[in-house]
Amino acid sequence: MADSEFQRLALAHLDALYNFAMYLTRNPAEADDLVQETYLRAFRFSHRFQPGTHLRAWLFQILRNTFLTFYRLRERELPLAEDGVPDWDAPMFHEAPAEDPGVLEAHTDLERAMRRLPDEFRTVLLLAEVEGLPLEEVAQIMACPVGTVKSRIFRAKERLRVILRDYEKT
Repeated sequence: MADSEFQRLALAHLDALYNFAMYLTRNPAEADDLVQETYLRAFRFSHRFQPGTHLRAWLFQILRNTFLTFYRLRERELPLAEDGVPDWDAPMFHEAPAEDPGVLEAHTDLERAMRRLPDEFRTVLLLAEVEGLPLEEVAQIMACPVGTVKSRIFRAKERLRVILRDYEKT
């Protein structure tokens, strides 16, 4: 595959990678940096990509590994905005609804509930349910069997049901 063709195909996944980077970093500037580093690595190592395999999953795996390598140490620190106020409530999904206050409130509650999930549950749920990746690709990204992915999705949904049980009454 020619470099220009590889780049064109890889850049088609820019928005999905940015969504995932925003979820991981919760910071637009860091998400931009993470996506940029992901593409730098992908282009540098494009010769290692096996044509006919899932490019999207390969890119997500690079992004996740880059995050784990370089950005996870920052997760231990409490993120602060420029005014010194904690920035932990930044939107997890950068395309949050803004028009309907009820929808916005439910969306915010869902984001807060997802933050309460263990990382391995949140990540598989985001990749499979939000980004729509096939379970096989999620398993490749997470470096675990498909059965483990299915189990984590099930357990994540069960925990979300408990956390968001007040919504069942409405």
